[in-house]
Amino acid sequence: MDKHKLQLYGTDWCPKSSALRNYLQSKWIEFDDFNVETDPEADARVRGLYEGNLKFPTIMAGDDFIKNPTIVQLNEFLEKHNIDY
Repeated sequence: MDKHKLQLYGTDWCPKSSALRNYLQSKWIEFDDFNVETDPEADARVRGLYEGNLKFPTIMAGDDFIKNPTIVQLNEFLEKHNIDY
């Protein structure tokens, strides 16, 4: 896993996770996609951010993260991390 590559933590059944995944793909933004239900390491990573709670979708860039962002918030996050969209 590239620490500086954008990461999406979500599930296959979550509509918000799917919407963010589709948006990033439509903008040709490279990201690592982790399913918190089937990947124990992804589950632990997300729980580590939220005092043991599993909250998704979560987008990470390096050590910075945002939970359940709108598209506007996601674009602001991408700009903050110099990721072209």
